Amino acid sequence: MRIGVLTSGGDCPGLNAVIRSVVHRAVVDHGDEVIGFLDGWKGLLEADYRKLDLDAVGGILARGGTILGSSRVQPAHLRDGVERARGHVADLGLDAIIPIGGEGTLKAANLLSQAGLPIVGVPKTIDNDIASTDVTFGFDTAVGVATEALDRLKTTAESHQRVMVVEVMGRHTGWIALHSGMAAGAHAIVVPERPFDIDELTAIVGERFSAGKRFAIVVVAEGAKPRPGSMEFKEGGTDMYGHERFAGIGNRLAVELEHRLGKEARPVILGHVQRGGTPTAYDRVLATRFGWHAVEAAHRGEFGMLTALRGTDIEMVPLAEATSTLKTVPAERYAEAQTVL
Repeated sequence: MRIGVLTSGGDCPGLNAVIRSVVHRAVVDHGDEVIGFLDGWKGLLEADYRKLDLDAVGGILARGGTILGSSRVQPAHLRDGVERARGHVADLGLDAIIPIGGEGTLKAANLLSQAGLPIVGVPKTIDNDIASTDVTFGFDTAVGVATEALDRLKTTAESHQRVMVVEVMGRHTGWIALHSGMAAGAHAIVVPERPFDIDELTAIVGERFSAGKRFAIVVVAEGAKPRPGSMEFKEGGTDMYGHERFAGIGNRLAVELEHRLGKEARPVILGHVQRGGTPTAYDRVLATRFGWHAVEAAHRGEFGMLTALRGTDIEMVPLAEATSTLKTVPAERYAEAQTVL
């Protein structure tokens, strides 16, 4: 077989581990040839690629980012480019394409699959919001980075009797906020799935100081919003790709809590530091398994499918299922977190 692989959307720890796994399984075990499209779907649309052999993937298992580069393509541009992509696949003699990406990438993969291209998807997102898989690689690394930051911030907060409002990634779901907040023993967790009441949040933080505590840590996902009418907060609009822009909830919340509590409050925006660096052992293993099973699915002709972790097994599920809904934090998981804070 001749297999094309690409990485699209935001970078994520573990992408290189998938690429490496695809190459090793395809080249060593099946005698395949693998090429990598550069900068995501853009590389496929422009036939911009490089050969991927064992030398090309040597030493990349522990590297963050992606050796193939990544970019975002406007949905309309991709729809208009379906025929061009089909032509490139035919000209290059590709038998399978393995795109690695999150919600947007998988929707694009489903679009191209429905147009007849031989697609086997691999889910990637540090937000852990792909509903068809129990976990996505990159999430464990992001939670570890956020947890370490929270642990470090506690000593500063206590020394200065401050409230630290730590904003973590999570556009539409609060999995990173939930897990890092629980792991670090944060005193309040704010997630997009549950619009917060500023009066309630102020009371929770204020009770700590009333009880003689010297500091408080609040973890907030970037996509969190106040309940309508509870606090003034301007929406950030959308970008050229149709993604919601966020208006800085961490900064706004720190200002509001400082005003209401009369305590010094400081925002800490972790941002892209959660995306970069060395993936954890868990993410390397999961990414490697996803790559292995994607190649096997391609050899079985199981196109229009996606690798997914179900329990401890890797299963193949339809791309359409993977893009139908987001995996959000359920009420019972949020209740667990509230109990142990």
